[in-house]
Amino acid sequence: MRFDVVTIFPEFFNSPLSAGLLGKALAAGGIEVMVHDLREWAGGPHRKVDDETFGGGAGMVMTPEPLVKAVREIDGGEARVVILSASGRLFDQSMAGELAREQQVVLVCGRYEGIDDRVGTILGAEEVSVGDFVLTGGETASLAVIESVARLGDKFLGNADSLTEESFSPGSSGLLEYPQYTRPAEFEGQEVPEVLRSGNHDEIRRWRRTQSLRRTFDRRPELLERADLSDEERDMIESWRQDERGL
Repeated sequence: MRFDVVTIFPEFFNSPLSAGLLGKALAAGGIEVMVHDLREWAGGPHRKVDDETFGGGAGMVMTPEPLVKAVREIDGGEARVVILSASGRLFDQSMAGELAREQQVVLVCGRYEGIDDRVGTILGAEEVSVGDFVLTGGETASLAVIESVARLGDKFLGNADSLTEESFSPGSSGLLEYPQYTRPAEFEGQEVPEVLRSGNHDEIRRWRRTQSLRRTFDRRPELLERADLSDEERDMIESWRQDERGL
């Protein structure tokens, strides 16, 4: 698949796209990422891409014409156009899977106070947020999207099992991943749980599932509402809730 990133800071992507597993995936041809300088589509001697907001207020807004021209030229015909925005749909593992099935995704990086709202309507774009916080621009968010989607490809991870048991994956029933440990078995008074050193794979599997449930219960309880759980697991979670209420 191919990502096209529209930004006013193309140099922002130089190092991240050449490092680690993402850099290797790009070199291997698993994905393609093209970074485009929005100012190439801006007119005038200063190649201006922003202007004052109608209605008054602080900050500047990205103007529609350069963005629309850029995306129309970049779009191969059926590209999925995504505007990175704090007010967009929350990006998650499910959406990463959606994008991984696309042939081309155009990522539009906003700056300043945002993008003229007509851009999304004209381009049929969707707004996407990587979390409930605000960044200075969409560049960091677009890198998060690219990496989370790219790692689902067959040329990213050496061991496909890494995808099935991690947090939010279908193999984990949408739960957070269980705790991980490595050598040494004891470090500064903290020991690796005995069950993980027992060699009993059935016990290890049960321990990991319980830990995954408990970690999700403690940190992201809303995920449990749509998780694939057995009756026994639901009873276990209910007992934890009663313990918290002191019942």
